Amino acid sequence: MSSPVAEFMLDVTARNPGEREFLQAVEEVLESIVPVLDRHPEYRSARIIQQLVEPERVVSFRVPWVDDRGQTQVNRGFRVQFNSAMGPYKGGLRFHASVNQSIVKFLAFEQTFKNALTTLPMGGGKGGSDFSVRGKSDEEIMRFCQAFMNELFRHVGADTDVPAGDVGVGGREIGYLFGQYKRLVNRFEGVITGKGLAWGGSLIRKEAAGYGTVYFAQEMLARRGESFAGKTVAISGYGNLGFHALEKLNELGAKVVTIADEDFYIHEPDGFKGEKAAYVHDLWMVHHQTVQAYSEHWNVPMQPGRPWAVPCDVAIPTAAQNEIDADDAKRLVAHGCKLVVEGANMPCTPEAVDVFRHHGVLYGPGKAANAGGVAVSGLEMSQNSARSNWSREEVDRRLREIMKRIHDACLETAESYGQPDDYAAGANIAGFLRVANAMQAQGVV
Repeated sequence: MSSPVAEFMLDVTARNPGEREFLQAVEEVLESIVPVLDRHPEYRSARIIQQLVEPERVVSFRVPWVDDRGQTQVNRGFRVQFNSAMGPYKGGLRFHASVNQSIVKFLAFEQTFKNALTTLPMGGGKGGSDFSVRGKSDEEIMRFCQAFMNELFRHVGADTDVPAGDVGVGGREIGYLFGQYKRLVNRFEGVITGKGLAWGGSLIRKEAAGYGTVYFAQEMLARRGESFAGKTVAISGYGNLGFHALEKLNELGAKVVTIADEDFYIHEPDGFKGEKAAYVHDLWMVHHQTVQAYSEHWNVPMQPGRPWAVPCDVAIPTAAQNEIDADDAKRLVAHGCKLVVEGANMPCTPEAVDVFRHHGVLYGPGKAANAGGVAVSGLEMSQNSARSNWSREEVDRRLREIMKRIHDACLETAESYGQPDDYAAGANIAGFLRVANAMQAQGVV
């Protein structure tokens, strides 16, 4: 860590004690933008960094709801409205037992730069709850979502803050949340993205995060005269993002050989194709089951841990933050991996990224590579505002263009600041410049 960053991080740490994930995200960005601050002292004098690391608003609330046994349960809800310099707050809701303030703040901080990279008019926000949908009935999930929205509705709106889905929040949850919002405010408006096609949703939205990650990786390969044809790919999660990445990779001629949950992974040396790919689709998105169900149905053994010891050309972590550490990174390198692209948010630890850089492994950071989901959320907002619907081909075309634009911006920005081919530095600097310039133009607010 450079001395200016270390000094600044002492203050940030003191102000945010114990928020490990948030501090990790801040430090990673600060390390990249030191050359920007050296070249543009006006950002220092305006204390842009000091403003940027403080969320504009953090809302925390209790969520009481009644389970199927008639027992009252209480969860915590969060919404972090981090930065609105570029537009209304925009970012997903995560329902998972691990959710806490640190995780939501880190996600909202990352979302600010990710949204800026899309060039769409969206600020950064994120929210969620420590509620887990696993093992809950549809009725319990509906009651929880309604209770969650009973508080959240005060803080969101089509021109204020537009949530979307994330881990644990899919089409079912979005429907319950939107229905309760509509009931409370008596308005039908584009306050949530990821809606059903019949009531304001966009084609390609559910596929967007997975497709977008693959499109970004495709650009990385194309720059080196390569494609996904014949490549072996390891992924971790198999939910919305993971499955649609798998689907697009199959379409492009790659062979996806792993899926994983929090405790075990499945290795299919011949890839998840045909009926096996269809089963993966239903595994979480329909039945909310672990990989044990796949193992039993197809008579394939489960392996403990993450799939990063499996030989592959490309690794796409699609599950959670910090799922690849330095040891995992070394295993990937030892088994031939040449490209790591983050489908999840910050799934690689700083030490893992250092290993990739040391061994010349191409690395695509999540704030750039997985921006496809929020990009199509932004396109859904545009369609809602115009009361129109675009074709699948039109949305997919725009998604491809956005991911190519992000890819090119990362490379061009990294080059202009003396860090050629460093996608992480390019993403951080490009996102920072857009947000910082907007903040400076709007004054001390």
